[in-house]
Amino acid sequence: MSRVVTPKQVHSDIVLVVPEEAPTGPTARMGSGDALVSNHPRLLAGIRTADCIPILLVDARSRLFGAIHAGWRGTTQQIARKAVEAMMRHFGTHPDDIWAAIGPGIGACCFEVGPEVAVQFESIFPEAGELNRRMKLDLGEANRRQLVSAGVPDGQIEVSGLCTVCLEEEFHSYRRDREKAGRMLSVIGPSEGWADAGKARAEARAFHSHNGV
Repeated sequence: MSRVVTPKQVHSDIVLVVPEEAPTGPTARMGSGDALVSNHPRLLAGIRTADCIPILLVDARSRLFGAIHAGWRGTTQQIARKAVEAMMRHFGTHPDDIWAAIGPGIGACCFEVGPEVAVQFESIFPEAGELNRRMKLDLGEANRRQLVSAGVPDGQIEVSGLCTVCLEEEFHSYRRDREKAGRMLSVIGPSEGWADAGKARAEARAFHSHNGV
C-alpha cells in the first residue's frame, strides 16, 4: 500500500527530494518546503491547500513525479520552475517529458491584492504594465507561465480553472471560511503498469478535513 509523504509547508521556494529511506507511517511529514519530487515506487507525494494552487508533475519516461504548493509568495519565488529544475538536476528528466496538472485554487475572480503584492508579479504579467495598483491576480495562469518558461510544453499542462472560494460545496477556502476552513490533499505517485501505459496517469484527490490538517 502506498504511503503519502507531505512537506511542512512554509510558503517558500524550497523543493525537497524524497530520499530512498523516506519517513515512515501511512502519512509522513518531511522537512520544511513547498514542493516534493520523487521516483520512489511505493510513495505518493502530497500537498495541502485551501486557496493556494496545487500543481502535480509527472515524467513517465523517467518514472518521476512531483507535487507543488504554490501560494502567491511561492509563485513570486518561482516554486513551479524550481521544481522542474530539481527534477532535471537530481533525476535527469527533460522538460519535454513532463505533464502537469494545475488544480483548483483561488481564482482571479476572488483574489484581489494591493500594490505591494501586485508589483511582485510584473515580470510574470509584463503585458499589464506597472502594477503599482490594486488588481485581481490569476495564480493558476502565473504558474502555467512558469512551467512553460521552464520548458514544459503548453499542450502538456492541464489547468482546472476552478475557484475554491466560489465553489463552496466543492472546496475548502481559507479566504472564505478563515479559521473554520479545512484543507484538501492533492497526491501523485506511480500506479500499477504506468510505464506500460506510455505515460503516467496523474490523479489529484481532494480529501476534505474539517480539522484543518
